[in-house]
Amino acid sequence: MLVQEPNSIPLAGATDVLVHWPAHLDAHAKTYLDLSGLDDLRHISWNQEALTLGARTTYWDVIQDEQCHQEFPLLQHAARQVGAVQIQSRGTWAGNIVNASPAADGVPVLMAYDAVVVLQSTAGTEEVPLNEFYMGYKQMRRRTDQLVVAIRLPRRSYAVQVFEKVGARRAQAITKVGLAMTRSSVGWRVVASAVAPTIRRCPSVERLLEQDAPVCSPDDLAEAFATDTQPIDDIRSTSAYRARVLARVAFHALQSQAPGRS
Repeated sequence: MLVQEPNSIPLAGATDVLVHWPAHLDAHAKTYLDLSGLDDLRHISWNQEALTLGARTTYWDVIQDEQCHQEFPLLQHAARQVGAVQIQSRGTWAGNIVNASPAADGVPVLMAYDAVVVLQSTAGTEEVPLNEFYMGYKQMRRRTDQLVVAIRLPRRSYAVQVFEKVGARRAQAITKVGLAMTRSSVGWRVVASAVAPTIRRCPSVERLLEQDAPVCSPDDLAEAFATDTQPIDDIRSTSAYRARVLARVAFHALQSQAPGRS
C-alpha cells in the first residue's frame, strides 16, 4: 500500500496527529495508513543478544513489562514522562521516532541504548542505527515505501543509566532540556534533546568522559556540549538557559552516578 500511495502517512497511536488536528487543517487532506490491525507489530520479544520492540508497542506495554524494568530501566522512566496515561496507552515508541520531534522523550533513551530502527519494504529489510536515522529537522533515513516494523536494543550490563527531563511542570509538559546517558562495555553514550534540530548524540562529551578528564564543575562540560548542540530561543525557553541547564544536569547526574569522577 505504501508503494501504491507514496504520500500516505503510516498511523499507529495517532497521538501527535490528533493533538494538532483542530488547528492543522492541511493535515485533514492527507492520506493515512492505519496500522491498528497489524497485531504482529505489537510485541516485546527477547533473545540472547537483544530486546526487540514491535513498531506498535506502546509506552504502557513497556511500563508493564518487568524484564524491561530490570534490564532497560530508562525506557520505563521515559515512558512515564510522556503525557498522561491516555497518551502512554496509545502512543508508540516507533511513532515517537518517526514524529522526529527534537524534544521527544522516548528517543533519547533509545539512542543511549544504541537502538537500531528496522525498516521494511517490498524490496526487503534495512536496519539503521537510531543515532544515524535523523538527517535534519523532520528529515529521516526512511523512504516513503518503507515501514518501521521494529526497534532493536542490544542487551548489555550498564554501570551508568540516567534520564533527566526539564520542563515547565513535573508531568504533561514538553521538554525544555533533556538528557540520557549510559555507560557500558562499549563506552559512554550521551544524548541531548531539545537543544538541536534533532535528538542528538554528543560525541565531544563522550570523548571527554572516555578520557577520564576531570569534571569539577558544569563549566567543564559546557564547552563540549556547545560543540555538539545548537540550542535556540523559542516560546518555551532561551538558548542560554538550555545550554546552562544541560551542562548542570549532566554534571549533577555524573556526580550521583559516578562520584569518583571529580
